[in-house]
Amino acid sequence: MKEKESLFGLGKPNDAYAQYFVGQSYLNPRANNQGVGVANVTFEPGCRNNWHIHHKGAQILLVTDGRGYYQEWGKEAVELHPGDVISIPSEVKHWHGAAKDSWFAHVAIEVPAEGASNEWCEAVSDEEYDKLK
Repeated sequence: MKEKESLFGLGKPNDAYAQYFVGQSYLNPRANNQGVGVANVTFEPGCRNNWHIHHKGAQILLVTDGRGYYQEWGKEAVELHPGDVISIPSEVKHWHGAAKDSWFAHVAIEVPAEGASNEWCEAVSDEEYDKLK
């Protein structure tokens, strides 16, 4: 995947959330309507976000480019490819990001709820991540 081939564009370096990622990610906000936020998030190879929880609100991921992973706390990681859809309920600790050897992009849709917030937790350890293909 190259920037010009990305379905929704690379966007800008995701500096505002860099502290919650291992590696470089890029954010390209696409829409915000009645509290529903839609953004394209692109991860360089090996980039992943920290474990996190969406309190009250939820999130839907639409995979558009590359190869990556999604994992819920206490479960095995799921490999992701273009066309995959992940529906993340509120209160589920999870992470998502690129495979070691592939760029990865998804459209993130924030499902609003009154009093919704995100709780950022610990990074996915290199030891844990290195077990993935």
